[in-house]
Amino acid sequence: MPKIIGGSLEEHRERTRRLVFEALSALLARRSFDALTMADLAAEAGIGRTVIYNHFADKDAVVVAFASAETDRYLARLGAALDRATGPADAMRIYVREHLSLSDEFHFGFGPELYGMLSRDSIAEIREHVMAVESVLRTIIDDGIAAGEFTVDDVPSTMALIHSSLSTRRVARAAVEHYVLHALTAPT
Repeated sequence: MPKIIGGSLEEHRERTRRLVFEALSALLARRSFDALTMADLAAEAGIGRTVIYNHFADKDAVVVAFASAETDRYLARLGAALDRATGPADAMRIYVREHLSLSDEFHFGFGPELYGMLSRDSIAEIREHVMAVESVLRTIIDDGIAAGEFTVDDVPSTMALIHSSLSTRRVARAAVEHYVLHALTAPT
């Protein structure tokens, strides 16, 4: 009988998946996705080669599951923080702060190089998770427009510009927060 990690089968599955996700992150820091094999992931995770296939069909499935798990964790943390918002401007401030502070902990994307190697189905699955995060931002912007706090003519472009602002590493977090909030409240 295979060795179970943890006190239950569910805990075993979760721990095994977490080990594989950590292995994926570690290996991608050292080499490209196309150079990885499922055997590499299993070895890095400290699990058997056949065990990994009990959890994931292939490398694409590992990336999709990892993106899903990261998105779910991020949305749970973001949702808890946004529950304290006193209005749309405060919600945007929280969104920006949370995104910037959690970006060190969460993987918000692997980059175009990796996505270019994934199947169309895998990319579509990952896009669903991106849309979940975008939905939170869209709701904040829509609420701000409805409350008369934000002046926005083009919501999709505004969302893209906000996320671009959040992905910069060379600008102080307070400056990014000020810029986003100022841009949303500036008259057009």
